[in-house]
Amino acid sequence: MLNVAPEQDILNPPAPSVGVEQAEAALVEHYPRLVRLAYLVLPPSLGRNRRVVTAHAIVQRSLPRGRGGPADGLGEGLIPAARRAEAGGDPGYVYVRRRVVRQALEAGLPLRRRAWPKRAQFPPLLPQVWGLRLFPRSGGADELALDQRLSALSGPARAAYVLRGLDRLGDEAVAAELTAAGASGVRQALADADGVESQPGLLASAEFDPCSLQARPTDLMRRRQHGRAALAAVAALAVCGALIGLPGDDWGPDGAAAPAYAQNPAARAALDPGHLLRVEPTAWTTATRTDFSVWPARGGLTGDAALLRRALAVWARPGESVQVSATPGTPSGPPMGAPQLLFAGDVDRARVVLFYDGLRVARYAEPLQGSAGAALDFARVDAADAASASALVVGRTDGNVRYLTAPWVREASVRDLLTPDASARPLHRDGNGVTDPVVSPSMARQCTSWEAFEFRDDSGVRLVTDLGELAPARLTWGPPAGAHDVGDRAAREGWARTACLLPTVRSHGVRSVNDWQFAQQAMPENNGTAGWICTRAETWRGAGSRVFAQFQAPSTRLAPGAIAARAENSAACGVREARVLAGVLWKSRGGTWFVLAAGSEQVTSVTLSGGMTGSERGNLLAVRAKEGARAELNGRLADGSPIATLR
Repeated sequence: MLNVAPEQDILNPPAPSVGVEQAEAALVEHYPRLVRLAYLVLPPSLGRNRRVVTAHAIVQRSLPRGRGGPADGLGEGLIPAARRAEAGGDPGYVYVRRRVVRQALEAGLPLRRRAWPKRAQFPPLLPQVWGLRLFPRSGGADELALDQRLSALSGPARAAYVLRGLDRLGDEAVAAELTAAGASGVRQALADADGVESQPGLLASAEFDPCSLQARPTDLMRRRQHGRAALAAVAALAVCGALIGLPGDDWGPDGAAAPAYAQNPAARAALDPGHLLRVEPTAWTTATRTDFSVWPARGGLTGDAALLRRALAVWARPGESVQVSATPGTPSGPPMGAPQLLFAGDVDRARVVLFYDGLRVARYAEPLQGSAGAALDFARVDAADAASASALVVGRTDGNVRYLTAPWVREASVRDLLTPDASARPLHRDGNGVTDPVVSPSMARQCTSWEAFEFRDDSGVRLVTDLGELAPARLTWGPPAGAHDVGDRAAREGWARTACLLPTVRSHGVRSVNDWQFAQQAMPENNGTAGWICTRAETWRGAGSRVFAQFQAPSTRLAPGAIAARAENSAACGVREARVLAGVLWKSRGGTWFVLAAGSEQVTSVTLSGGMTGSERGNLLAVRAKEGARAELNGRLADGSPIATLR
């Protein structure tokens, strides 16, 4: 007798079972993405430190508790198979993601007296970090603006936006995920998420990465007190904080500062607006040094003692809501004494204060309305001179940047580096030396233009550009020992092909960037003449320089050069080692491949090895090759010593 099995639906097979092992494997593999997702969906009102810890806790407790279970879409065992493709593929990942989204949404629900509280509504038991505050690295103005727009959305709307951006889900898949996570008002959430511009690239930035963190200490002095005294101090601070915050949205005496811990007289003096150093407006005309130390205090709010006190207090002890950023190698601790006031005034939609303490420039900004969203930025500017102390950023809004110019700057203009033949455009400044807003190229997604600034003083014209830091980077041209300001046509054409490569050195504490054409080479088969450029970015801290060699192929369109080699913390192309060797694989117009190499004038011979052979006397080499060929390149200097390619 033949047993016939019940008919099966081959288009909708039974849902697969998701066990502990499969879910755990998905959690481990996708842990950074899941934690980022939880962090973005959690309500910003929790504060950055608690959001970080809660995001990790939510993901870590998202494993199933059993080996199998009902196919409810979020139960402890099964994921409906029909949703696998639209929800991201791996059933284990889909399962864990739904648990993460559900818990992140629950964490944003208010506690109600008659409802049993959810576990996610309480601070997590694990992980715990004692003695430190953790928060992701600060991003740029675009990330901050996106974070503010997301904070205005409901939890389901934030989840919809994040699922679209991070996991690339369509609207139907997002609706299914939100429904499975227990969210209400799904269609309204999708509509609200539509109101925020889609910027998936920003969601992947360091601003929203709770796995790459910065740490700051909590209140160090109070941790050393005895238990009873510490509890009393905490209680007193909590009561005072509540009383200060009762009136509403106004800034309290210390603004966004954390509780006080500095009690010594020197520290108190550093927090007193009355002790701020103020320089006379004409001090720079007679001073032996021409740097930030001779900048006068400018701006319409230099007499606002309350604003200055808040700015100093936040500098000394930034609270959890303060966005803090610092260029590499720049300490972000409090001032050692009373700093110098450079500027205090209204810039766009914020009150801005600039300080200088001899080592750093600190920029404090708070919104004109409300008491949230304070920012504190640091940049190292020691050993500045008249050229490198020509301007500081006072504001960034909607992709634009404003500068406060030095008192010795007589004229300001804007020049598009990509159009070297075009004239510079005059740039208006107000009575305090603040420029009109100019589009900043440092955060642009496409390099269609590169607006740089020209500042003219009694000694000449300086060309600087914004690289996402408080101090602009000075651009120069020429050999390391004789670099000069960009003023002639050759220098402007060289920078026209280098400008779009500047994002590779962005936000690294860059003081200056020099372009040096170390060789020119006639191309085989009469393909014109190419230029070899070495670009070196020097930092304010001295270490951490970045160097890359470019091959600028013959082009009538001034196309960007191709990076042939790069190095970090290298002396190449600098004053200490004014030499370089680089090579590239190049295809002629006739379709022939060549290995091309060039060295600076100190190179007397170039040799290929490691799969290819060839050598030339002098500093240039061109050898026929095959597509995808690889070879090792070495050279010799005039004294017989070897030189390798930049790496």
